[in-house]
Amino acid sequence: MIVFKNVTKQYKGRDVLSAVSFRINPGEFVCVTGPSGAGKSTIIRLLIGAEASTKGSVEVDGADLRSVPRSAMQLFRRRVGVMFQDDKLLEHRTVAENIAYPLEVCGASAALIRKRLPTILKRMDLVGRASAFPSELSGGERARTALARAIIHHPAILLADEPTGNVDPKQSKAVMELLRDINRSGTTVILATHDTVLVDLLHTRVIRLENGKVIRDSIGGYEEEPKQERSEIPQAIFVSPIAQKKSVGEALHPQTKGRKKIHITAIGVA
Repeated sequence: MIVFKNVTKQYKGRDVLSAVSFRINPGEFVCVTGPSGAGKSTIIRLLIGAEASTKGSVEVDGADLRSVPRSAMQLFRRRVGVMFQDDKLLEHRTVAENIAYPLEVCGASAALIRKRLPTILKRMDLVGRASAFPSELSGGERARTALARAIIHHPAILLADEPTGNVDPKQSKAVMELLRDINRSGTTVILATHDTVLVDLLHTRVIRLENGKVIRDSIGGYEEEPKQERSEIPQAIFVSPIAQKKSVGEALHPQTKGRKKIHITAIGVA
């Protein structure tokens, strides 16, 4: 479970986020929308621990990310997949090597990498581009490579920051369908985007930001639909159907290993 509690983030004395509060349950698909500069990317950075809130707290499985030890934060980040706005592909590595990189960082065996790569290359329609370098890819191919890299380690949470910013409408729809499919498998998906067409097609939960504040939290398309206003989310712990033996909570609270777990969500299979 992800909880923002009255989160304010300041840069040079200016509030980029101002008293932002919301809750995201495991397995949800949430679009964070709003114009450029509204605070969408800041929310992504706070969730991966790249930034710390100025005020308020960002919690995952009950752990305030500001107080998580560095060693536990590294474990937590292995449970999160990130698709960056500028894709951040390694230009000197092939498509296959870029996708495999998170597994290498996690210390996965060569056998596991060989097992997973063909499946994800096929899923992303990149089999014929496995040996290509990023400079040789189209915008859509780069986006699918970045998405494959973000999910090859089977994360519990997928964060996508403007994933369709450099692709045409057809490729944008293809990326959207892939995100939907990933969410159906049990992964929590948080999509930061100002792509109105994409949000309308997804027709899911929308958290809209303006000037660093939440002005809407409801189900629907990009424009607010009052009749479908989202009700308060029950403050309960949910476990995804694909819950495995470990949890994000265990990564954030390594000292609780072997004890009773209170906060549990699903994670991917490492």
